[in-house]
Amino acid sequence: MIGVGNPAPVTANLTVGVEEEFFLVDRDGFLAQEAPETLAEADRDGADLQSELLRCQIEAATEPRTDAAGLVADLRELRNRLAGAAAARNVRLLPTSTAVRTEPDRPIIAPDARYRRMARHLGGLVFTGLTCGCHVHVGIEDRATALRVSNHLRPWLPTLLALSGNSPFDGSGLTGYASARNLLWARWPTAGPPPYLESVDHYESIMTAMLNTEAMLDRKMVYWDIRPSEHQPTLEVRVCDTAGTAEEAALYGVLVRCLVAAALDEDRPAPRLPHEVLRAGLWRAARDGLSGRCPDPVTGELRPVPEILRDLRDRSASGLKESGELDFVDELLDWLGKHGGGADRQRAAFDQRHRLTDVVDMVADQALRPIGSG
Repeated sequence: MIGVGNPAPVTANLTVGVEEEFFLVDRDGFLAQEAPETLAEADRDGADLQSELLRCQIEAATEPRTDAAGLVADLRELRNRLAGAAAARNVRLLPTSTAVRTEPDRPIIAPDARYRRMARHLGGLVFTGLTCGCHVHVGIEDRATALRVSNHLRPWLPTLLALSGNSPFDGSGLTGYASARNLLWARWPTAGPPPYLESVDHYESIMTAMLNTEAMLDRKMVYWDIRPSEHQPTLEVRVCDTAGTAEEAALYGVLVRCLVAAALDEDRPAPRLPHEVLRAGLWRAARDGLSGRCPDPVTGELRPVPEILRDLRDRSASGLKESGELDFVDELLDWLGKHGGGADRQRAAFDQRHRLTDVVDMVADQALRPIGSG
């Protein structure tokens, strides 16, 4: 178990990359079906910019980095590039994990053969509960090692979800959850927290069984909150909502890398946290977000999320100092303490005049503004 009292391992030799999914919206905040056109408009110049399942979604991925500064620079540059291309189409980039405003017309599937096949197979599910996420990749080449690390990270999923909660609206109003995305996304047949994985053979047997049921059409459709990537030598942590700011997305990457480094350094088996208990913890985290409580990854008792994050920071301090990221983590945690998480800020924008357009404006403006600039 990754405990608070364990010595902090060095993280600097682990690479980390961040994928961000965004909505495109028009000037009134309604979803805009402009992803292919926006991508065509973007100066891609080797940047990893892609369409997503629906034409109102778009994705960007950083290069593998070993420090927070590199992540922040990549994330800002990609956001600015996409936002500029979107503006040329008279639409905006919206970093939130559920749509703030939606219209009754059904969204349009992106012009991709795989996505169209998925839509035919899964039916109307792909059009309901529109969600975007933030995925963190940490470099681990060996599959058995990646699965062992996944087991150790499972108890930390509620904390990471609570930290990142940025989807309090469902297209028409407040949901009562900091991360409505987590609940909506869990309806997919292959989504949710991963099981405790005994071995590579165990993992492969699950993959084969899910393919046989046709709940997934290919191996890339295992949408667990933690999974070994099928196309990169990485472990992918997929539990986070899309971040309101580039700095928050980089913070997710840094903290996940700390947890991976600690797991690699751990010589004890991971705790066998029951799947049902983990799902319950994720529900609590999705409801409360950063300003609430979730299960402590070590004790299982409910604790304020900021306290759990401070414990993680303190345990990781020596490794973060060696990688030059301690000040970054401290500044972000302090900023979040003052301004709240993404869901808190969306609610605050709504509370001013009870207008969803105010939420859209705040989220779109915040997307490109460096933290500390206003």
